[in-house]
Amino acid sequence: MTSLLRLAGLCLLLLALPAPAAAQDREPPYWASISASQARMRTGPGRNFPISWLYQRADLPVRVVEVYRNWRKVEDPDGVEGWMLVNLLSAERTAMITGEIRPLRAAPEPGAPIRYRAEPGVVGRISNCSNGWCEFDVHGRGGFVRTAHLYGVGETEEVD
Repeated sequence: MTSLLRLAGLCLLLLALPAPAAAQDREPPYWASISASQARMRTGPGRNFPISWLYQRADLPVRVVEVYRNWRKVEDPDGVEGWMLVNLLSAERTAMITGEIRPLRAAPEPGAPIRYRAEPGVVGRISNCSNGWCEFDVHGRGGFVRTAHLYGVGETEEVD
């Protein structure tokens, strides 16, 4: 009976542990975002490798290009590549405005009214991507942006 109670307790403990995010189990390349307010990029897949960058920007979109155990080789918006622990990444889809100031439109159409304007480097959550447009939200303010003006989504990619 005691061993049954221990087994039941172990099962409950395992159920309480967080399940890996979808971004952690996909085949590269794929998009993810930095989930921590501070995230270290290393030169190799292990804590024994030197730190090459310290990111202090949660939600920054990154492209996962390689997987090794609980490490992911990522590429940042500047093209810098390095390794991050998988628990520093999220499946939450974000993107960053590129180039110049971009209009955030009320609808996914070139002539739609402009709701806001976003400067290069602004990061927001993306959804409803299709036909070359994504809905882009920055803390409740948003609109539609052409995918060609975003780092974090492919021009032909569909995102729900």
